[in-house]
Amino acid sequence: MSRAANRALGGLRRLAGMAATLLVTSFLVFSSLYLAPGDPASFLVRGRSAGPAELAQIRRQYGFDQPFFVRYGHWLDGVLHGDFGRSYIFHQDVSSVIASRLPATLLLVGISALMIAVVGVAAGMVGALRRGTRTDSALMLLVTVGAAAPAFVAALLLRSVFGVKLGWFPTIGNGTGVLDRLHHVVLPALALSVTFMALVTRVTRTSMLDELRREHVEVALSRGTPRRTVIRRHVLRNALGPIVTVSALLISGMLVSTSIVETAFGMSGIGSLLVQSVNQLDFQVVQAIVLLVVAAFVVVNALVDLVHPLIDPRVAAAGSAR
Repeated sequence: MSRAANRALGGLRRLAGMAATLLVTSFLVFSSLYLAPGDPASFLVRGRSAGPAELAQIRRQYGFDQPFFVRYGHWLDGVLHGDFGRSYIFHQDVSSVIASRLPATLLLVGISALMIAVVGVAAGMVGALRRGTRTDSALMLLVTVGAAAPAFVAALLLRSVFGVKLGWFPTIGNGTGVLDRLHHVVLPALALSVTFMALVTRVTRTSMLDELRREHVEVALSRGTPRRTVIRRHVLRNALGPIVTVSALLISGMLVSTSIVETAFGMSGIGSLLVQSVNQLDFQVVQAIVLLVVAAFVVVNALVDLVHPLIDPRVAAAGSAR
């Protein structure tokens, strides 16, 4: 079979795997409404005393009286057309509710991802190139503390020190305008990215140390090739594969952690909306957010599989040799 045919077959397998993963996820997400204890119709009366007639009307209005798979089919068809239903709390289309909160979360995740990529990779490179020095020991100490610090602990410390005590940054809200929004998002982004920066630093350091031990690196240095050139062409380039893979997966996983950080800083984003919807039993919104988070993770994973051979030619060579 030709290389082009192998690539096409691999692409089809990835698409089929993505579709199967999202289909199973959609089924589990939709089933969560029925796995919760109690009658779904009773959630909508919000503690009011409702008679059998009113409950029966609610079941007919929301389709709870239909068979499970019929409801799932209607819901899935709506999702495929961008319709996630109506929010029980906001009395709006779920898509509109999420769209109004999405920019704040995307800004938070984007700034956090930038911090992770820049600080994490740079710190890992410094640790690898200065292995055994005081600088490396200090970095490893910070990495250990950062990796063990939960997001809510980092949020509380940052709010207390830089928000309340020093007054450098606001501690609540999204802000208005571009500069004010960036000012508001600094502390939440730092709280969200601390643990992930530590993990990327560790992966970068380990990956670069592995490449520094390679025979071709030692040969290049022994021939008089400038160390900076060797680091750039042979060490960093070959180490980028696992660094990019881990960084991308961590960044996609940040969508889950935003619920903690957004709640701690009073931000109106997808994460705080998820917490609010869970507390108020707004299942339509919860289902939509969970499905979107899983979809984002699957898409990022697929993009990593596509980009990895471009970053590391050894992966592409190994794949074509099979």
